[in-house]
Amino acid sequence: MSDMMIDENTDSKQHLREFQARLSERLNQAGTGAGPAAAKLGLVIGEDRWLVDLAEAGEIVPVPSNLSAVPLTKDWFKGLVNLRGTLFAVADLSRFSGGDFTPMNKESRLLAFASRLNFNAAILVSRMLGLRNLTAFKVDASAPVSVLPWVGRQYLDAEGRSWRELNLALLAADERFLMVNR
Repeated sequence: MSDMMIDENTDSKQHLREFQARLSERLNQAGTGAGPAAAKLGLVIGEDRWLVDLAEAGEIVPVPSNLSAVPLTKDWFKGLVNLRGTLFAVADLSRFSGGDFTPMNKESRLLAFASRLNFNAAILVSRMLGLRNLTAFKVDASAPVSVLPWVGRQYLDAEGRSWRELNLALLAADERFLMVNR
């Protein structure tokens, strides 16, 4: 009986590794444009739909229970979290941008900045929407240009919903974003 359980566990772990390898390959192809078309990661923050360059996106995890609040910080700074032995600062981008707090529920995730950005931070995401093919979008020429340097082009999808590009590298360099103390 125990041999059967060991075999099932080994099979499950092998299937998980194969799935992760296939997913990693798809993300790499999408991020480099080597796949059928370059893709971006679609997500919802607050009520807004965003597109993030895969080269700037790091790990995506459910909101951990070990998120530690930091006293005397801005209300949009959610605190610190330990992800695989490294501390990450967590920000609520919706609140930072002047909107409402992003609710934390079972669909909420943390999107860590890619390690190549050399910035141990993550943003609170309401919901992940998966990969989006930019060829299915059209630039929204009528959208006002954002004064925020980390907000890029606006797009419309086939259903007419608005999407905005989120540049994590520029967000990491934003002086206001770096100043979390009150």
